[in-house]
Amino acid sequence: MLLGEEEVRSLLQMEELIPVMASALRDLSAGKVQQPMRVVMPVGEHQGFFGVMPAWGGALGAKLVTFYPNNQGVPTHHAMIVLFRPETGEPLVTMDGRLITEMRTAAVSAVATDVLARRDTSILAIIGSGVQAGSHLEALRIVRKFREVRVWSPRNAIEFARRHDVSAAASPEEAVRGADVIVVATAATTPVLRGEWLSPGVHINAVGATRPNWRELDDEVLRRARIYVESREAAMKESGDIIAAGEVFAEIGEVVAGTKNGREGAEEITLFKSVGVAVEDVAAADLVWRTKLRVGS
Repeated sequence: MLLGEEEVRSLLQMEELIPVMASALRDLSAGKVQQPMRVVMPVGEHQGFFGVMPAWGGALGAKLVTFYPNNQGVPTHHAMIVLFRPETGEPLVTMDGRLITEMRTAAVSAVATDVLARRDTSILAIIGSGVQAGSHLEALRIVRKFREVRVWSPRNAIEFARRHDVSAAASPEEAVRGADVIVVATAATTPVLRGEWLSPGVHINAVGATRPNWRELDDEVLRRARIYVESREAAMKESGDIIAAGEVFAEIGEVVAGTKNGREGAEEITLFKSVGVAVEDVAAADLVWRTKLRVGS
């Protein structure tokens, strides 16, 4: 059976996805998930990447994903996710994974924001104006209230601001000065967020620069922040920012489980650096499949 993107969209709700991601990350950090490192193969002359991401943690499956950061007019990410029956290994369903990738990334950031950001947030800043910017806006509004949202990107900030009824900033510095929560969701390979712009108590979700030689955060951000990730192993291998930082305080799953501390003070700066891991995709696809079986669509 094949589920296309529009059917996946009809079956997947952000409010349901966020707690599923929290459970998946808790199980990952508790050692209840088998998840080898993602295999990424460059597609040389086309400046793309092809990845294979298997996981087994209650649900069994794998995502095949392409990332073409220079795409214009079509998404930078495309994916298919296949689920198998754990008891017999029989294929259950294949579904489009582009939307799942978009939504689970934001849902995971929402989990991190819920356990790390201050409760009295009022200003959200988003660097980037692509699909992740929109998905993060939806997800973070579920876990926190914001009276002001600012967005900056080099090309489409004004259109994004008009579409989502938020404010366009003239520069990344203008966007993030005074913000309580920051999302960095760009295709940048060099830093776009600088530590000198950060206010005490800010929480940052950084979801781009998922190659070991790419950065989206400068050294001052890494120096000032307490750093959290999905998987130490994955972040230390795949994230140029985490490699530069050289250390991680905790995995988000450990904070969800209560085995590691989240925010410890109102002025502490917290950073969640996401690279995306397979258990998120498989758990999200399993949610879609279980919802389809329940509603009988």
